[in-house]
Amino acid sequence: MKKTLLSAAIGAAVLGFASAASAATLDNVKSKGFVQCGVNTGLAGFAAPDSAGNWTGFDVDYCKAIAAAIFGDPSKVKYTPTTAQSRFTALQSGEIDVLARNTTWTISRDTALGLNFRYVNYYDGQGFMIPKSLNVKSALELSGAAVCVQSGTTTELNLADYFKANNLQYNPVVFEKLEEVNAAYQAGRCDVYTTDQSGLYSLRLSLSNPEEHIILPEIISKEPLGPAVRQGDDQWFDIVMWTGYALVQAEEFGITQKNVDEMKNSTNPDVRRFLGVEKDTKIGTDLGLTNEWATNIVKGVGNYGEVFERNIGANTPLKIQRGLNALWSKGGLQYAPPIR
Repeated sequence: MKKTLLSAAIGAAVLGFASAASAATLDNVKSKGFVQCGVNTGLAGFAAPDSAGNWTGFDVDYCKAIAAAIFGDPSKVKYTPTTAQSRFTALQSGEIDVLARNTTWTISRDTALGLNFRYVNYYDGQGFMIPKSLNVKSALELSGAAVCVQSGTTTELNLADYFKANNLQYNPVVFEKLEEVNAAYQAGRCDVYTTDQSGLYSLRLSLSNPEEHIILPEIISKEPLGPAVRQGDDQWFDIVMWTGYALVQAEEFGITQKNVDEMKNSTNPDVRRFLGVEKDTKIGTDLGLTNEWATNIVKGVGNYGEVFERNIGANTPLKIQRGLNALWSKGGLQYAPPIR
């Protein structure tokens, strides 16, 4: 009887998931008038609300770009703060339309969790932050250390693999919520904080004395971060994916938030096609949007480089260099497939 009940429960869950996944997400989004975007609970530079509840950040701008592509208005977004543990359930259940929350693309998430990834908006890798007072220069000197880490993340798995591979011992100090991990490290309950290196730069700013902490040079993993959607709705997947590529392509073309209207007068047919003014272009309508979808994205948030520099770049408190996130033509990995 217990097995029968369990099978029925699993079957109902699968049917519920299939129903959520196969729904026409674009129609639902248009009907309610906004994109429901899952973001971090608060990570400076990537997604954080101010005292008035206004969200800003690198991932937030990506949510705004999707809204701009659909509605021509980047403000038509509502934000759902999600933890590392709750983010996938929120997406699978249909509570959110897209997850844009510094989430690593892995095979298990792409298959077992029923999610779809494609576009990588930030190439990252896991690192370690420690107090300068420990006088440690390398992660290989951390044997026996207490390490703060967030549960339900690839970070937790990578940490175990790294220490095992290097025959090092460590004491994990594990919390579900990001705020709990931050508080534990700040209080000295652990010697080391590990997460994506971009996150370490952000989290260091929240410490009472940021200059007393350093980020070690080792990068122990590949962390391709990007948005995710439910499987089963190819049109929505295409919109989310190509919104990201449009940001990159705009930077490749030299199209900015300031000059986008001027660039419509370009004699380059690729630029004109991208901006929806080339004769007989159907790129936008093939997506289920208007042919001005890319123009609206750039008007709403700028190009990829503008989004990067505004939120996390060299002139922000995070001072992150483009590195791997430079355009492919400048030694980085950011590369848009042909938009034609």
